[in-house]
Amino acid sequence: MFGRLTLDAFVHAPVETGAQLMVVGGAVAVVLLLTYFKKWGWLYHEWLTSLDAKKIGIMYLVLTAVMLARGAADAFMMRAQQVVAVGEGVGYLPPDHYAQIFSAHGVIMIFFVAMPFMFALLNLIVPLQIGARDVAYPFLNSVSFWLTAVGAILINLSLVAGEFAATGWLAYPPLSGLEYSPGVGVDYWIWALQISGIGTLISGINFFVTILKMRAPGMTLMRMPIFCWTALGSMSLVIFAFPILTVTLSLLALDRIFGMHFFTTDMGGNAMLYVNLIWAWGHPEVYILILPAFGIFSEVVATFSQKRLFGYTSMVVATMAIVVLSFIVWVHHFFTMGAGSDVNAFFGIMTMTIAIPTGVKVFNWLFTMFRGRIIFATPMLWFMGFLTTFTLGGMTGVLMAIPGADFQLHNSLFLVAHFHNMIIGGVLFGFFAGLTYWWPKIFGFTLSERLGRYAFWSWIIGFLLAFIPLYLLGLMGMTRRLNQVDEIFQPLLIVAAVGACVIALGIFFQVLQIVHGIWNRKKNIAGSDPWNGRTLEWATSSPPPEYNFATIPAVEGRDAWWLMKRQGKKLEGREEKIHIPANTPFGLFIAGCTLLLGFGIIWHMWWLAVLGVVGCIVLLMVRSFMYEGEH
Repeated sequence: MFGRLTLDAFVHAPVETGAQLMVVGGAVAVVLLLTYFKKWGWLYHEWLTSLDAKKIGIMYLVLTAVMLARGAADAFMMRAQQVVAVGEGVGYLPPDHYAQIFSAHGVIMIFFVAMPFMFALLNLIVPLQIGARDVAYPFLNSVSFWLTAVGAILINLSLVAGEFAATGWLAYPPLSGLEYSPGVGVDYWIWALQISGIGTLISGINFFVTILKMRAPGMTLMRMPIFCWTALGSMSLVIFAFPILTVTLSLLALDRIFGMHFFTTDMGGNAMLYVNLIWAWGHPEVYILILPAFGIFSEVVATFSQKRLFGYTSMVVATMAIVVLSFIVWVHHFFTMGAGSDVNAFFGIMTMTIAIPTGVKVFNWLFTMFRGRIIFATPMLWFMGFLTTFTLGGMTGVLMAIPGADFQLHNSLFLVAHFHNMIIGGVLFGFFAGLTYWWPKIFGFTLSERLGRYAFWSWIIGFLLAFIPLYLLGLMGMTRRLNQVDEIFQPLLIVAAVGACVIALGIFFQVLQIVHGIWNRKKNIAGSDPWNGRTLEWATSSPPPEYNFATIPAVEGRDAWWLMKRQGKKLEGREEKIHIPANTPFGLFIAGCTLLLGFGIIWHMWWLAVLGVVGCIVLLMVRSFMYEGEH
């Protein structure tokens, strides 16, 4: 009845038991607090069943914060292990547990920190910027969030029952096959990504349609804010890339469950098929994340330089060029795997080519700042930090685009440093800038600039200390994923560990900044436009009403809000009946059924998996015949 799930699955080594107790203890604490303060009804009716895009965006932010804490803890554990496990020292983590930690860290930071952070900002800002009252499909928006949350739950359940994958964050076969990974770790990985990936695909379709079909009157494509353009490019990539991930994970699951041989050498399978498929999704995924960050920086630079964005048209062209080129660079992830010199040369050239539209964006931002009256507010500081780190990461990326250089640098810490330059210095800094910039709009009160500056400087200093040494270690020959290292590497690893601690200080200041802001929110009530913004979202109150706009605005040009203020006009437009879809629990319940499905397949509890499938089908059928009420 319980398949592979036995009492032994709950018995762990001391360090793993500590994590197990933290997960269980945290869940119990949340339940007890909600019960004590009698907040279950409020939570269910106001949040868990909400179809309001703004509330869904805030729930994405909460999920991001929880998973960032988990992913950061994994990073600190890895750094501590490498510092102490020198020479004959074994450290405090056994090799298998260390492998699970670095696998979980990569998965969490990409799928359950960066992706939810991106969708949080899209939910909160895109409808406001295009003058829409809601997204195109509010119910699917709820389902998308809850499927992402189910993936995060499965990742954390692996700490309680069983184990996580010890294969690296992309789980290459044959290591991820049954022969070398017979436990449930890879299955947790497959179904956490599969379920959350389907949610991401649904969100991609939702925002793609929202941007194309729900813009305010007069807002042509070439009048859209750049953030909406980058969101459109990102969602286009989601629509084309995530089905590849879905198929790849399905084939790997068939290999593991039914003994098929898509990715094993038996019966004609080929592991390189998996590597090509996973990176045909994986490299567009990098641009799925970075494009919205580019859009945020475009908004921030224009606002705090007090100028119009330089080169709007070239920004749009560069964005769409990146969308197209991102699908023809994936082979640079495995130059060393024998594809041949002609194939390597083509993908090396394409990788260098994609740096051109990115460079166009950088120069446009610099020209926007040129002769501007720059205000060095916190969002602008995040942009300045991005310019430094991202430019460094971009140059090292072009270096690794040379196949001959990549043969030396592949699978080394040089690559790890480059990747983190892109994801932390590009994506995360961008989303931090966006969250800080739009915080008054989202929540109606401002945050402490002083604490924001402390957080920024801690992050940028800690980041450089943590990752610049990795470039040097990579050039010295240190490969990634080592749980024991040679003594020659220890000094630089200590510097990197100190950098990680400084980043932790930055996270502390961010948490303190939010707590301070909530505590003093009545003193720091934001006006509708505290930053003197330029785009349409600043035309509403802070926070916006549930319906966003009482009157659907009419747009006359780019930077619509700035233009209205300059001409002394009020927001005018089209009167329409306000329709707000009523809250519904179906998204939450469907996600609950997918949790049963995923957990059942992982542990071979087939009755539970069937129950989950039947539950999803029944709920979707009932929902399809129900009248969508309003309030």
